Amino acid sequence: MTIFQAIILAIIEGLTEFLPVSSTGHMILGSSLMGIQSDNFVKLFTIAIQLGAILSVIVLYFKRFFQSFDFYFKLLVAFIPAVVFGLLLSNKIDELLESPLTVAIALLIGGIILLFVDKWFKNGTIDDTSEIKYATALKIGLFQCLSMIPGTSRSAASIIGGMSQNLTRKAAAEFSFFLAVPTMFGATAKKLYDFYDDGYVISAEEVRLLIIGNIVAFIVAMLAIKYFISFLQTRGFRLFGWYRIIVGGILIILLLSGYDLQVI
Repeated sequence: MTIFQAIILAIIEGLTEFLPVSSTGHMILGSSLMGIQSDNFVKLFTIAIQLGAILSVIVLYFKRFFQSFDFYFKLLVAFIPAVVFGLLLSNKIDELLESPLTVAIALLIGGIILLFVDKWFKNGTIDDTSEIKYATALKIGLFQCLSMIPGTSRSAASIIGGMSQNLTRKAAAEFSFFLAVPTMFGATAKKLYDFYDDGYVISAEEVRLLIIGNIVAFIVAMLAIKYFISFLQTRGFRLFGWYRIIVGGILIILLLSGYDLQVI
């Protein structure tokens, strides 16, 4: 992987991690178009640069992360389902990650769902994440587990989960951002542990790529989050739905035409 390729992947991560469009699907498409050959470091890189995206949430919502212990307990409750199902379904998830067709189909189906989400959940009354109950946090966490199907989008699953529990689009999106912190940190920590447990060592050049990738992902994610909240409040999910349908359709066409999409 070159520095240029690392920057492009980091831009893709920063743009798509918090939008309901599936960062996994875009990473696969981006790496394939750039001809990046998947190896253990590339797989680590695509997960580890999430730390930059996590930091953007903490910086943008700094005060909210220090408002009360109740806030952390709710995040913990919402995070628990991902831990449980992640451990139970680890091998199955790895199998699905090896299937670009699964990603493409999930993108397409998720896009169709997003076309109707605004109509299904248009009367949300909870506009402040501090009003979320523990039972509601758990249900959102269960929805987030749907994103273990590659291409579903963690952001889309958790936001729809929040809206189904009477949260407004803004509150559902913000809680999804907060929930991303323990979820993505846990995924990154596990990936690093597995990397070293398998006997691999990160070289000085790879460390430089990780640093650059995290910095770029941090900057881009900050811009994406700010824009997304504003866009969501005025326009809703329909445009994201059509976008997912187009991207998913392109991936399916490429796969059916025999194009070899590299999984990462």
